[in-house]
Amino acid sequence: MFTASTKKTTLAILAGFAHNKRVMVQGYHGTGKSTHIEQVAARLNWPCVRINLDSHVSRIDLIGKDAIVVHEGQQKTEFKEGILPWALRNACALVFDEYDAGRPDVMFVIQRVLEADGRLTLLDQNEVIKPHPAFRIFATTNTVGLGDTSGLYHGTQQINQGQMDRWNIVATLNYLPDEEEVNIVLARVPAYRTDEGKKIVGAMVRMANLTRKGFIAGDLSTVMSPRTVINWAENAQIFEDVDFAFALTFLNKCDELEKAIVAEYYQRCFDRALPTATVVGK
Repeated sequence: MFTASTKKTTLAILAGFAHNKRVMVQGYHGTGKSTHIEQVAARLNWPCVRINLDSHVSRIDLIGKDAIVVHEGQQKTEFKEGILPWALRNACALVFDEYDAGRPDVMFVIQRVLEADGRLTLLDQNEVIKPHPAFRIFATTNTVGLGDTSGLYHGTQQINQGQMDRWNIVATLNYLPDEEEVNIVLARVPAYRTDEGKKIVGAMVRMANLTRKGFIAGDLSTVMSPRTVINWAENAQIFEDVDFAFALTFLNKCDELEKAIVAEYYQRCFDRALPTATVVGK
């Protein structure tokens, strides 16, 4: 069952595959941006390769470099292609995760393949690579290229607006409705597929939604993602204690001044106060 948000995002991704459009999916962490692209690709039987654009990914990693190889007992220098030329030559969907965290020199390499023809020039090899007809390119990002204004995504940066202009479609993926998020948690942690377990997971999801509303209102600086809820449910199984698992999974990540607000949210959802020892992690 599609929500309005997920349906529009799915249509945007499908347009990228069908019409060779460059699609960027933006949203908060844990909303399933990369997974959404992967799942669409899987249903289309389209190979998908993901690259995490952290600060250690360099131009050489993308383009390639000369390397010493041994051939028939002789050492020689040979150009080893990076992931970008390889992907361009093949029928695959290339997904750049954490796109707004990429280094400037890396971003300018990517900018060329965002053009309509998408050709890549390898200067060292005197070669121009024409992309495979089934090559597609996507990106996921927490911000929308304007930098981090919330303080949640340290390490992200503003993206050159000339490059942003080359993305044909920018879709937004928000958090799922409560019912769908509960079903996802139950699918990942089957032990909760009981009447009592479903009540607990429902309360967990309500708790997560309160933190999201608190963040939007400016009361909290830390947000519970669906991934956090799944981790909480798994940790509760390990420790056999929902309260203690909550502290280990989320509460201990919060600012000391905000823990009282989080504890209030918890009491609303579970109709009980968090034990003091749990709050301080003792």
